[in-house]
Amino acid sequence: MADLTEIERLIATALPGARVQVVDQGGGDHLAAEVVAPQFQGLTRIEQHKLVYGAVQSRLDDGSIHALALKTKAPEA
Repeated sequence: MADLTEIERLIATALPGARVQVVDQGGGDHLAAEVVAPQFQGLTRIEQHKLVYGAVQSRLDDGSIHALALKTKAPEA
């Protein structure tokens, strides 16, 4: 079972200044995250998702997260 606060912290640490919200979609290991980060400016959606997945890779590897649905975007100017 994933610790939602820890997942939010991992993402926020990897993407300073990001607004991060993670919710459990069921079972404790199926999560959804909404991330708004300045680092996403000019990146494709796939590139944005790779940054987030990289931030939580250790939790994917250890099975704490089985599925992670993402909604990402750069902040509006």
